[in-house]
Amino acid sequence: MKVVTVIGARPQFIKAAPVSRLLRQLHTEVLVHTGQHYDENMSAIFFDELDIPAPDYHLGVGSGSHGAQTGAMLTHIEQVLLQEQPDWTLIYGDTNSTLAGALAAAKLHIRVAHVEAGLRSFNRAMPEELNRIVADHLSDLLFCPSQTAVDNLAAEGIARGVHLVGDVMHDALLSAAERAQNRSGILKRLNLTARGYLLATVHRPENTDDPTRLCNILAAFGELEEAIIFPIHPRTRRVLENDSFNLKSEIANLKLIDPVGYLDMVRLEQSARMILTDSGGMQKEAYWLGVPCVTLRDQTEWVETVEAGWNVVVGADKERIVRAARAFSPPASHPSLYGDGHTASRLVDLLSGTEKKPGF
Repeated sequence: MKVVTVIGARPQFIKAAPVSRLLRQLHTEVLVHTGQHYDENMSAIFFDELDIPAPDYHLGVGSGSHGAQTGAMLTHIEQVLLQEQPDWTLIYGDTNSTLAGALAAAKLHIRVAHVEAGLRSFNRAMPEELNRIVADHLSDLLFCPSQTAVDNLAAEGIARGVHLVGDVMHDALLSAAERAQNRSGILKRLNLTARGYLLATVHRPENTDDPTRLCNILAAFGELEEAIIFPIHPRTRRVLENDSFNLKSEIANLKLIDPVGYLDMVRLEQSARMILTDSGGMQKEAYWLGVPCVTLRDQTEWVETVEAGWNVVVGADKERIVRAARAFSPPASHPSLYGDGHTASRLVDLLSGTEKKPGF
C-alpha cells in the first residue's frame, strides 16, 4: 500500500510523527511538505526532533492569502498525486494544507483519510472551521479524537468510515515528555524556575488580524504581575512590527522569544504555572501535562477539557483574561481524555484494513 501524507504546519508535524514511524514499517509513505511553515524554528527543527524522515516533496509554497496559498498547494499536490498514484492521501487537522490535500485527492478519485476529523467550533468566520468541514465531507476514513467529534459528524450526516481512535498528539507527547526533561535546556537559558512563569501563544487570525482583540490580549498580559514567556509566531510578529506602540517598553513582564522546537516547547509547557493560548494543540497538551489553560478564543473544539475543569475560555476580553490568570484553579480530578497513547497503531490498522477492535 502506498500513502501520500500531506503536512505543512508544525502541529501537523507532531501529529504525523508517530503515524509515519508505524506506517513505514509496513507500507510505503510519500511525505509531502507544503511549506506552509517554512522557517527553521517552525519546520526543520521539528523534523529533526520528532525523527520524521525528510520530505519526499517540499512544495515551498510559503505564506500568502488563503486563496493564493491554497491554490498553489492544490496545483502542486495534484502533480504529486498524479505521479505517485497512491492508495490513500492522508491529511491532518484543519490548515490550508489539509484542505488542498483533500481537494486534490478527491478530484482525482484517490481515497482520503482525515486525522482529527469531526472537530467543530461552530464559528465559520474561522478559516480552520471551513477547512475541516470540507475535508471531512471529502474523506473516506475519518479518524476522530473524541465522541464529541463522532457526534458532530453524525449531525452532518457523516457516519460511514467514521472511527473513534483517540488523538495522535497524545502519542507524540508521551514520547516527548521525558526527552524534554532530559534534553531541553530552555529553562536554564531563559533563567526560569518551575511554576515561576506563565506561557503564552497567540497566532490565530481571529486575534492577530483584529487590532482590538490583540491589543486587549496584550493589555491583559501587561496587568499581570508574573513573567510571561511568549514564543512569537511569525504572523504575530509581523503584526506587532507594523504597530505604532513599543511592545517591549510597555509590557515589561512579557518576554518575547523566537519560535522554539518541540522539545523546548514541551519543557516550557511542563514547567509553566499556567498556559494562555489560542492554539488547539496547546489546550490538549496543557491538559495532558496537568497545567491549567486559559483559552484566548470565543470557542474551543476541545470542549472536554473545559468540561473537566482544566480549561477556561475567555476570548479577548481583558478583564476575563486577567481574572482567569489570577484566580482560575482546576479541580483535583483529572479524567483521561482523547485516548491511551496508542492512536497511531489504530490509524495504521484501519488504513491497512486490519483493525480488529474499534475505539479505545
